[in-house]
Amino acid sequence: MNILHAVIFGIVEGISEFLPISSTGHLILTAQILNVSQSDFIKSFEIAIQLGAIFSVVVLYFKSLLLDLKIIKKLIAAFIPTGIIGLIFYKIVKRFLLGNSHIVIWSLLIGGIFLIIFELLHREKADAVNNVAAISYKQAIFIGLFQSIAIIPGVSRSAAAIVGGLSLGLKRKTIVEFSFLLAVPTMLAATVLDLSKNMSAFTCNQFIFLLVGFSTSFIVALLAIKFLISFIQRHSFMAFGVYRILIALLFLFFISQGK
Repeated sequence: MNILHAVIFGIVEGISEFLPISSTGHLILTAQILNVSQSDFIKSFEIAIQLGAIFSVVVLYFKSLLLDLKIIKKLIAAFIPTGIIGLIFYKIVKRFLLGNSHIVIWSLLIGGIFLIIFELLHREKADAVNNVAAISYKQAIFIGLFQSIAIIPGVSRSAAAIVGGLSLGLKRKTIVEFSFLLAVPTMLAATVLDLSKNMSAFTCNQFIFLLVGFSTSFIVALLAIKFLISFIQRHSFMAFGVYRILIALLFLFFISQGK
């Protein structure tokens, strides 16, 4: 890895973290395109730079995140199932799933098909929850359970949370904003857990790469969040489903050509 790679990874992470297209999956595929081997550092790097994108949420939603006690309690409720499942499967995910491009591609493909079917069938009710603070604790816990499916690379944390929230009767803008906020404790915990286990093995240059990727993803994510909020006011998530299918088929084609 070099500085340019770190910048590219940061851009990919910043764009994809909050869109329902799987940032982890895109980072793994980016590593394959750049011919960057999936070493232990790269796997940790792909987890850690997501925190840069998450900090953009803190900047944009400071009042909602830090000053509204009701919302904080709902975020804690949603994080509990995600945190428990993440701790249980951490070693399995990092050892066998992270870095596996085949799992990513099939997750993107199946997830894209599911997202399109869901959008075709979903109808928002007139009494849908239209405020993050109005989300019930039961709904928050179930959203956390939906989000935990994203321990599989390529599934997309935001897509899982958003589909879960829509299924539970939330308005699009409400669940999108809640998924933004829920990303903060989720990715903070994931990053702290991973770095606590692996940071001592990093070199000075690797810490520089982490800083560059972190900073780049933070800046790009600020723009991506504003784009998504504007996009969902007028459109469904079907376009992201189509994108997931196309990108998966593209990689499947190149893999078949390489054999």
